[in-house]
Amino acid sequence: MNPVIGLDIAKGESQVQAFLQKKKPFKKTFKFKHDTEGLHRFYRFYEEMEQESGIRPVVIFESTGHYHEPVLPFLEEHNVTYYLINPVIAYESKKTSLRKVKTDSIDAVHLCELYYKEDLETFQRKSIKTMNLRNLSRQHDALTNTYVQLKLKFQTILDQVFPEYKGVFGDLYSPISLKTLLEYPTSNDVLLCEAEDIAEAMFEMGGRRSYAWCLNKAFKLKEAAVRNPFKKNLYHSHLISSEMYIHMLLQYQEHLSKLEREIDALAKEFEEYEVIRSIPGIGGKITATIISEIGEIDQFNHPKKLVAYASIDPSIYQSGKFTANIARITKRGSNRLRQALYKAVQCGLTSNRNPILKTFYDKKREEGKPHKVAVIACANKLIHWIYAILKRKEAFKI
Repeated sequence: MNPVIGLDIAKGESQVQAFLQKKKPFKKTFKFKHDTEGLHRFYRFYEEMEQESGIRPVVIFESTGHYHEPVLPFLEEHNVTYYLINPVIAYESKKTSLRKVKTDSIDAVHLCELYYKEDLETFQRKSIKTMNLRNLSRQHDALTNTYVQLKLKFQTILDQVFPEYKGVFGDLYSPISLKTLLEYPTSNDVLLCEAEDIAEAMFEMGGRRSYAWCLNKAFKLKEAAVRNPFKKNLYHSHLISSEMYIHMLLQYQEHLSKLEREIDALAKEFEEYEVIRSIPGIGGKITATIISEIGEIDQFNHPKKLVAYASIDPSIYQSGKFTANIARITKRGSNRLRQALYKAVQCGLTSNRNPILKTFYDKKREEGKPHKVAVIACANKLIHWIYAILKRKEAFKI
């Protein structure tokens, strides 16, 4: 016998379908909740199946974001062998049936069929430290995306109140710039004050800037107020929105800075950190993302498997005598690892920081490859380098 239990995991509960062997189901399908009582109910079913078959069953389920997290540690605690499947693979396996039926029980059946059909590898969970780094890195990315959207909304309001303010400070979103705008939200507020008073207020806001620097910015702010087309604000709602956005921007900056400190400190605890950082063009944030997404390098016994995991392997289409000339990347692995590699390539090509990568890029361009194709080729080359130096635990050598 070859017993398997398929779990269709949803929010707070899972559908169970078990097979003693291919096409031989065990008992009826049922659901259990992701609480203590529900998990122990499932384990009693697991023990019944083990007693019936004489073999410890394996469990197979899809990766479902965070919904499977209550189940996963319970299985590990009870030494249950499990397979965590990429949703793309599970979705493709469901297309083998001519009938278009979508239910939780049918999905659990499909997972069991996938187990019997495919040569799957048991899931190797990343360490707690790696998962902490991954969670922090992903939280930083999510917060950064929200921060960017917030800046766009803020600029929309600023364009309708004080558009000339944008040229006063080198960095519109620096703390002193935002705090100054909070104090003087309109050109009229600036024109009613003396430059020395504005400079004094800016100097008291803190930071490392001298009074002379603040006075220079105060004069620039006065000039911007004179040029500003909106002398009087018609909509009080704009001022309310501007104040709200400034407070939110400052808060997001604090949160992002805290996350960056935590990520940097945690990433440096990994021995892989300095190894990956040795590749020219790869900074601390990109290194942290690569470490957290790859995990243990020993789970990949060939660089091509790491390439596939990074979702930058080319798709292949061939039928009869026809073979497609354009091969797009699969994008079926870790999107965040692919994005980190793409950024690392861009950083390596900028100012020729990584001369070997730049030479390889130029070669691809000379072959007639478009920019994006050449960049993906560089990313492929880069992931092979990362695989080699992590396996050898040696720094990159130019």
